[in-house]
Amino acid sequence: MMAGMKAPLAATEARKLARVILVHGKVAFTSHCMKELAKDGKDAVDAINVIRGGAYQEAEWENGGWRHRVHTQRMAVVIEFETEAELIVVTSFVFK
Repeated sequence: MMAGMKAPLAATEARKLARVILVHGKVAFTSHCMKELAKDGKDAVDAINVIRGGAYQEAEWENGGWRHRVHTQRMAVVIEFETEAELIVVTSFVFK
């Protein structure tokens, strides 16, 4: 489904790149993510706020791509960089 970048980014580099993409690039959401957001009473703006201000974990290889979990105290998203100008929000969840 997703090609993704070939090599993982360190968490600090992922945070920097994600912030650049939020301003100058493209952020896409999987249909699964949109369903999860709606189920939790959240929307794309909430997910973007997590990407902007959350803590990044090191990348993990999953389903053919390097994914970073980004979280705040209340919510987490999983992102995958498609290119240096595009990221995809794969899923989200709230901490209960």
